[in-house]
Amino acid sequence: MAKRLKLATRALGAEPGRPDVPALAAWISGHRGTVADITTYQLDRSLSPQLPAGILSLCAGGRFYRERILAGLAGVEDGRATAEISLDPQEIARDAALIVSHKKGAWCALPAPHLLGITDVFYDDEEEWNDALAAVYRHLMRSMRDAGIGGHVLICDTLQEPELASLVRQNVFFYQTEPDREDLACLLERQPQVAVSRDHLDTLLDLTGEYDVRKVIIVDPDAPSITRTLSCLDPDQVVAGGYCKNSCEDYWIHLVSSATYLG
Repeated sequence: MAKRLKLATRALGAEPGRPDVPALAAWISGHRGTVADITTYQLDRSLSPQLPAGILSLCAGGRFYRERILAGLAGVEDGRATAEISLDPQEIARDAALIVSHKKGAWCALPAPHLLGITDVFYDDEEEWNDALAAVYRHLMRSMRDAGIGGHVLICDTLQEPELASLVRQNVFFYQTEPDREDLACLLERQPQVAVSRDHLDTLLDLTGEYDVRKVIIVDPDAPSITRTLSCLDPDQVVAGGYCKNSCEDYWIHLVSSATYLG
């Protein structure tokens, strides 16, 4: 008789939203002695609901972390790079310590460099500008890993080849939310695992004959998408992934409950 088995679960980040005054006041009262602002609140709320839900691979952060990165950059004024850019990692290291206080080795999701929306008016050379941004991100991610963060998810709207070439590592994972076939092929050239929604799953599975696909992360899976993926890959190559955009307590609980298959 077939048994109901569980897939591994992995968070790719979350967008908890900006709190109203009562929610922020309640959170502050429970975190007295913590140096905090709205980004700290969002970072905490992006991660904390994953723990009781039973998510296996935790990940704090999300697109909202853009504000923290921009605040730590020197050489940027009003969204323009007007001098050589550099990063003060003090606040970022404090954020990493907050994440690690929940779970050592948890990952952190960041907006990819192009999502910062910075216009270069200083370097006047595309290659130098890309190198400068990549250096800032390597510094940022190294500072967080030194504090105990396991790795980083870089969220992107479009694939930027210089970013992929400079930043893909074993502990850096690019997640494009709306990829086409060309995008997925480009990702698989650089990293052997890809996260896709159900809408893009068939395109990815069609590429398994051309690329070494070691792991597929199905974002918000349902039973048919899990069955379809398991027809091409072994269970240990399939992960149920999530990126929460609203009621996160219920979201992560639902993700864990949906990450099952008959085996």
